Amino acid sequence: MSKPDPTRTSSLSRDRLSNPGRDRLTSRINRFDRKHRLDRTLGQTIARVTGEALGRYQTAVIRIGFSATWLLFLLREFPHRQEMYGPDGPWSWDLAQQLIASNHSFTALMWANSQVWFEIVYALAVLSSALLMLGWRTRTMSVLFLIGVLSLQNRSVFMGDGGDNVIHLMAIYLVLTRCGQVWSLDERRERLARAARDAREAQDAREARDARARGEGFGPDRVGSPDRGNSTDRVGPALWTVLGLALAAATLAGKIDGGFLGGWRTIYWGLWAVQGLWWLAGRYARSVQPRIFLDVVANLVHNAALFVIMAEACLIYATAGWYKIQGSRWQDGTAVYYPLHLDYFSPWPALSDLLTEYGTLVMLVTYGTVVVQVAFPFTLFNRRVKNVLLAAMMTEHAVIAVVLGLPFFSLAMIAADAVFLPTTFLRRLGGWTARARRGLFSRVSGTLPGPRKEAPRTPETAEHTHVGFTA
Repeated sequence: MSKPDPTRTSSLSRDRLSNPGRDRLTSRINRFDRKHRLDRTLGQTIARVTGEALGRYQTAVIRIGFSATWLLFLLREFPHRQEMYGPDGPWSWDLAQQLIASNHSFTALMWANSQVWFEIVYALAVLSSALLMLGWRTRTMSVLFLIGVLSLQNRSVFMGDGGDNVIHLMAIYLVLTRCGQVWSLDERRERLARAARDAREAQDAREARDARARGEGFGPDRVGSPDRGNSTDRVGPALWTVLGLALAAATLAGKIDGGFLGGWRTIYWGLWAVQGLWWLAGRYARSVQPRIFLDVVANLVHNAALFVIMAEACLIYATAGWYKIQGSRWQDGTAVYYPLHLDYFSPWPALSDLLTEYGTLVMLVTYGTVVVQVAFPFTLFNRRVKNVLLAAMMTEHAVIAVVLGLPFFSLAMIAADAVFLPTTFLRRLGGWTARARRGLFSRVSGTLPGPRKEAPRTPETAEHTHVGFTA
């Protein structure tokens, strides 16, 4: 083993002693690099949080999932709506008034003890759910969806199976998200309007170029003129005006609880005013700065609401898992056996008997449920493990929907789980859905897709030597 050279060691020591400033400079440069990297990372994070709405596909899935779940529930319980939420239901009008006076919850059904008013509110809940699922006027429909959910659930608080609580919370969060940027009729309308605007600008540019080639004038009154083919949105302002009048009538009648700086009255008037400000900034602002500012604020609110939705889902699973650990039946591995043999939760008795026939299977399902629910919040930073547990939880909820007869609870939880789905998977799912829709429409219309027919070719001459269309 070679010994260290004392001559070389002493020379290095002399260099350090002779150049003490170089070490200090090196340490300062390293600190500067670390600080620069930290500032750059922080700047990129702030730019991303304020510059775009994160999780566009995830929030679209949440919008579709919860609105579809609530819509299916309302349609399924339509024959029983009177017993559940009607004015003559088991939870009487007087009991509902006493409860609302104590907890100050919002419900439009308590504005009038009338059968006609009940049918109007129920129809509004069904219509807003369907339109929100399709993504038509998403900002407005999300507020109407919230009003429908709160009105029915707060009228009869004992009607539900657990999924109603999730829908109740997520309906509030959806109002704060920009959940219509993808997979919605709003996105389709904006895309078509953008394409039409680009086509008009391209046509104006061609006309200007042709006019200059002919030596004619093509002034600014013709280029980009707002009156030339500009399609003004009339549905949005009309809807905003009607809802404003309805809100003013309810406020003057004293139907909405709250004051100037608190309560549901402030919330609804604030949402109405923000929507009007958004439209005014896009319609009459002389510069793009007001719209950019509102866009940044909307992105911040959206991203904050998305974070709250994710935290809420984690809190639901963590709370359920830790409470299960404290139960003796969950500790000995027999908890799953008992609900499968309750008459209320056994729509398929033969299937329940088959699942509980083997004690080992019951023990594995019991312990596996606890492990998945407790461990899921801690696996969010590991993509592969998180995806495996996410698939397991969705499968578990699908089994609960069939075996225990709780379809709407399971749909609500699956919709909440969808916030953690990977974006690549959701994009691929959207592509599969689009291809399936095109194939279905082609079969319904009777035109099956076949081989493409080539257009007849035009003989090339000296006048047709360019590539592209002749017109």
